[in-house]
Amino acid sequence: MKKIHPDGWLTILLTCTTLSLTAAPVKIELPAETGVFKTGPGVEIANGQCLVCHSVEYVATQPPLPRAFWTASVKKMREKYGAAIPDEQVEPLLEYLAAHYGAVVTNPVPASISNSVTKIIIQPAPGAAASATKYGCLGCHNVSVKIVGPSYRAIADKYRNDPAAQAKLTEQIQKGGSGKWGPIIMPPFPQITPAETKALTEWILEQK
Repeated sequence: MKKIHPDGWLTILLTCTTLSLTAAPVKIELPAETGVFKTGPGVEIANGQCLVCHSVEYVATQPPLPRAFWTASVKKMREKYGAAIPDEQVEPLLEYLAAHYGAVVTNPVPASISNSVTKIIIQPAPGAAASATKYGCLGCHNVSVKIVGPSYRAIADKYRNDPAAQAKLTEQIQKGGSGKWGPIIMPPFPQITPAETKALTEWILEQK
């Protein structure tokens, strides 16, 4: 049997060590998505509609651009990507994006538009269904059919006999998360008020 030179054993040892190190699994943990848009009139629409599909960084990292850019972007999101933004929320969303992430323009906003925006933001229609529309919940959830997330009827069925159902849904709405219904991440909605959250959870659990 041919003897192996000591240097040969060292080479073999180093090779095996290298292979074991390179073959070791690498686990990457991404931070939780908790970013929200800047505070201001219309932020609840931006958080509710935009964060359904992308992070706030998608908007925040854009250079300051005029209103026309945001108009085209929202139009693209609705027509090309199927963003379920109600017609009445488009104008206040554009006002918000232009004011907080856009370039300063010299043309003032018409008073009629400004007044209507204020009315939409400050005086939304009452009720849980209106809140679901206001915050973009219906972009991912339907009462009876699965879209991106489970239907409200399926959620109600799952928690029908769970005494902690309302607390669990409240936490899910406020903090977001994934894993309960699959790998798709639900963004957090801390901007939804406690009263609105309570109305939403009760309305969801009533679905049959």
